[in-house]
Amino acid sequence: MTASAGCSLIGRWRIVEADLWDRSYLDLVAPATLAIGAGNHGEIAFGALQASLDLGYSPSMVFFTWTGFDEMDEVNGDGHAELLDDGFIEITFAYHNGDEAILKVNSGGTFASGCRKRARNRLRSSPFTSAVRTCMSIFAPWSDHRICCFFTILSLGS
Repeated sequence: MTASAGCSLIGRWRIVEADLWDRSYLDLVAPATLAIGAGNHGEIAFGALQASLDLGYSPSMVFFTWTGFDEMDEVNGDGHAELLDDGFIEITFAYHNGDEAILKVNSGGTFASGCRKRARNRLRSSPFTSAVRTCMSIFAPWSDHRICCFFTILSLGS
């Protein structure tokens, strides 16, 4: 596997579309996400699937094999993610001896930074401002903001 230096896909991304599943399935358990790390590892979660990725890098593409669980069944496969000219990231995601899906990610910003921005905008008018600010101050120092975003969404009733 090649080094991650110069790869524009490193980050946590929000999966927004799929050819095999609708949006309600993608976000069944939690918001559908793809995390591409710099250390040859990543994660993907959508529907009832949660999997770890072993990554190989190029400047605008990552290749991966994955293993994880889907509805508590062990599953695995391979795929790749590519930054397209239109600003989207297209993920080809294949189950071993099974379905192959095309997932789309809006690359306008990483999921975590976009969530923090929405949360900050809502803080100004929310009756739950102090609780959300406490959450942000606790979780903001770390790179994974899913807990804070989930808390913010629940608190604000969105």
